[in-house]
Amino acid sequence: MDPQVGSILEGKVASITKFGAFVALEGGRSGLVHISEIANTFVNDVHDFLQEGQEVKVLVLSAEKGRINLSIKKALPPQERPASRGPRPFHAPRPAAPQQTDRPHPAQAVQKPLPPSGDQAFEDKLKRFLSSSEGKMADLNRSMDGKRGGRRRR
Repeated sequence: MDPQVGSILEGKVASITKFGAFVALEGGRSGLVHISEIANTFVNDVHDFLQEGQEVKVLVLSAEKGRINLSIKKALPPQERPASRGPRPFHAPRPAAPQQTDRPHPAQAVQKPLPPSGDQAFEDKLKRFLSSSEGKMADLNRSMDGKRGGRRRR
């Protein structure tokens, strides 16, 4: 009988491959823990996280046609995210964007030196990029206008 999906079981790592690890479960069954289901971080080499013979807790993801898919990371308790990383909660107010009433033409805008990348919000970086991009495109279009059209007709 296949284990129930969503149940947490204990097993022993039977073998390790480059794409995951096979875990021996109770009752002589075994299942695969895919490399993406081993840890909450990027796993380049399974040997960095698991060893053969190691006791592990696994969550049953699916059990079909004799194949049992397992997850170690989903069997672990959820970890708290640090407050300094990740997206803002949806209810947090956005910082006020500076209002510009008289905007110069992008080609005439004076470029300010960029502060260190950690000090500037993404929206400000995007705004500065779009402004400089528009200025460069205007210069390119102006220089290309004289080169288009080829010969004049008489």
